[in-house]
Amino acid sequence: MSRLPLAGLVVLDFGQIYQGPYATLLLAKGGADVIKIEPPHGEPLRRKSLPEKHATLPVAMLNQNKRAVTLNLKHPRGRELLFRMVKRADVLLENFSPGTMDDLGVGWSVLHEINPRLIYATGTGFGITGPDRDNLAMDLTIQAASGIMSVTGAPDGPPMKAGPTLVDFMGGIHLYAGIMTALYDRDHSSEGRLVEVAMQEAVYSSLAASFEYTHRTGNPPPRTGNRQAGLSTAPYNVYPAADGHVAIHIVTEGHWKNLTQAMGREELQHDKRFVTNRDRIANMDDIDEVVTEWTRTLPKMQIFALLKASRVPCAPVRTAPEVMADPHMHARGMLQEIDHPELGPITVPTSPLRLHGLDKAPAAASPRIGEHNQAVYGDWLGLSVVEIASLKEAGAI
Repeated sequence: MSRLPLAGLVVLDFGQIYQGPYATLLLAKGGADVIKIEPPHGEPLRRKSLPEKHATLPVAMLNQNKRAVTLNLKHPRGRELLFRMVKRADVLLENFSPGTMDDLGVGWSVLHEINPRLIYATGTGFGITGPDRDNLAMDLTIQAASGIMSVTGAPDGPPMKAGPTLVDFMGGIHLYAGIMTALYDRDHSSEGRLVEVAMQEAVYSSLAASFEYTHRTGNPPPRTGNRQAGLSTAPYNVYPAADGHVAIHIVTEGHWKNLTQAMGREELQHDKRFVTNRDRIANMDDIDEVVTEWTRTLPKMQIFALLKASRVPCAPVRTAPEVMADPHMHARGMLQEIDHPELGPITVPTSPLRLHGLDKAPAAASPRIGEHNQAVYGDWLGLSVVEIASLKEAGAI
């Protein structure tokens, strides 16, 4: 018999862009009934698509296995619909600016009165309290404010953002964790909770190596390019290959010994510049030059094969298309091909969360705007066809 771990959990999803939708994607992939609630014109991520489309690839990725309804919270009948849904829901998630839901009359204090068991999760840039609460927050601005940009880039170049939108997704991961923690608490207390995650706080710990550098030296950490952020390990870099690049990270003296053997340069083990990690740190330019002399003569996959066999941490630098076609993740079921009704054949992720012995939800294509208005408002809430039509005509849905 099929069993999904979160089956029976009802989630009202006001998530937008990446942060909120990723948290609810993890819930949906666990079997929760996630109802994506959007204004009649759709959430901002949809509006990045062509006018005739309801989906972009990120929309398709992040909104699998969800139902979609439209709802206008500025309309009194729209708010009344939300109150009816909240009575039957377990979780409500939103990642609007702080105070947005309160200003609409549907914030935590109001909804908690309607359903004391409701978990209300809010994701923001800087939190719902504190002097920076109202600072406008996007992935880029949090990367700047959090210190990530200050340590990213070439040593002689300007601060750089990280390539992926890591802040939004780390915020989403923490939102999911907060929701699950609150649900566990509810099993014991029978009380709902306000759960909040600030993106700036969610990424703080990722700068551990940079903070360690400051603690050790008393100075702001420099930008180190592809070298280790705290400049405390060598070799650690991305090196040119004959047909691309490879990343090599030496952690232990055993790794260093194995690297010299793979390079056919065992004599380097006795070179006074490289005997210990401390020596190698003091001579980073020299050791990078030595490693580069070897890597640039070989194709990246040959280097990877040699160092994998030698138990040296290494990986080829792959492009996005290469990663989307990764045989390993496809074999594990993390990536799969689906035929999307609007986008055609696409590659989508499942969930990185593995609960062995439990089923996984099969991929279901992301819904169109308001695709499940009838199913949710009619079949679930019990509204008649006439009532739903009236709500649509009034602009409430």
